[in-house]
Amino acid sequence: MAAVLLLYATGEGQTAKVADRIAGALGSRGHEVTVVDVERVPPDLSVATFDGVLVGSSIHLGRHPERIHEFVRDAREALAERPSAFFQVCLSAAAEDPERRAEADRYVEEFVAATGWRPDRTAVFAGALRYSQYGFLKRAMMKRVAADMGGDTDTDRDHEYTDWAAVEGFASAFADLLEGETGEVARSGRGDEPPVIV
Repeated sequence: MAAVLLLYATGEGQTAKVADRIAGALGSRGHEVTVVDVERVPPDLSVATFDGVLVGSSIHLGRHPERIHEFVRDAREALAERPSAFFQVCLSAAAEDPERRAEADRYVEEFVAATGWRPDRTAVFAGALRYSQYGFLKRAMMKRVAADMGGDTDTDRDHEYTDWAAVEGFASAFADLLEGETGEVARSGRGDEPPVIV
């Protein structure tokens, strides 16, 4: 059994929902997962006390929250010493336009470059339109964004685009990384291989 930290930043709650699903999948494999909102990090939290770490973030207007950047930069050395992964929840990943989907992947590449962290695995998941949580102006803006990307413009309800099978697959791949071929907790190597986007 591995002790896993799953730290996330969320806007309207979809990234938190994805984090909970990943935590459940890892828990079903016998791992102990500590799920932490980056806005509520305990002062005594240390990456070094965990066998593996996942970091998840929503993205809004092309940016990840600064708190996620700060956490990763501060913990970069400890992250490099254990299996780690990054996942992003992004509305662009749900777009029909391949350029929009490529834009979502580019956000991950920019985050990795900006923080200097080389996670062993990365993933991009489509998010959700939470019209019920938006004020008048944001609802109108998000409706326009949705129309541009071929998404849902019915503002009378929320729309979820997350591929839960892909989320489960990502969690399973990370569990495999943790367990290694022998079932023991693996230590990630630091080669020149790029992170893998699933």
